[in-house]
Amino acid sequence: MRDLFRFLFRQRNNLLFLALMVVSISLLVNGNMHQRAQAISSSNAVVGQIYKWRHEVTEFTDLRAVNRQLALALAAERNRWHNMPGRSDSSHVGNDSAQAQHYTFITAQVINSTTHKERNYITLGSGSLEGIEPDMGVIGMNGLVGIVRDVSPHFALVTGILGNEYRTSVQLKRTGHFGLLSWDTDDPYTASLVDVANHVPVSIGDTVVTRGNDGIFPPGVPVGTVIAVNDDPGSNFHDIRLHLTEDLTRTAYVHVVTDLLKGERDTLEAKVALP
Repeated sequence: MRDLFRFLFRQRNNLLFLALMVVSISLLVNGNMHQRAQAISSSNAVVGQIYKWRHEVTEFTDLRAVNRQLALALAAERNRWHNMPGRSDSSHVGNDSAQAQHYTFITAQVINSTTHKERNYITLGSGSLEGIEPDMGVIGMNGLVGIVRDVSPHFALVTGILGNEYRTSVQLKRTGHFGLLSWDTDDPYTASLVDVANHVPVSIGDTVVTRGNDGIFPPGVPVGTVIAVNDDPGSNFHDIRLHLTEDLTRTAYVHVVTDLLKGERDTLEAKVALP
């Protein structure tokens, strides 16, 4: 307490100055209508700015919830779209409009990821308790992400398309010709489309999508856009560079794909291997 009194005594001149300034401003504002109006206007501006800052902070803290709501809504829309009657990739029962559901989508949050290594992985905050299993496809809000490699009850490890061991069959949407997606650029925003023959017409701006014939991804999921086509006279294949549709450096939520007819298809195809 004595230290407080000593501090106040040492600062007595400054405190007296502040008190007199407050009194003078109060007299000025209360005794002059113009000054009062100016003070009220200034105070309103300050309060308005404070409210604006508070709103921006609150809005920022709500982004995670908003992003999850959007991801869930997109998952519901993908469920509806990929199982819509009349689509070429849909499975129908009988000769009426009844339809067997083909794909389901599980929303999961990305809790960790890498994009600068030779083999990049993504960790999801959902695992086997949510129905995620190895070899399920993973797509983001805008395009292809990867394939589930391992799972635990609460987490899943995804092999992303940004890896030199990852290759999946994709196709040019405009022509239907297919090739393999290969990440050989060391750039998280680009990849290559390989094994496309030279006679196939490829143009800058062409869209590349998934084929949907592997029991992992639905057909038509965006993969990338052609940004360069180079031809080597000594090669029978195009050298095609893609700009990836999904920005894997900032992916927050993904959809894990379940192909409900994969087991039936695998069982049927396994019969071909029997003696």
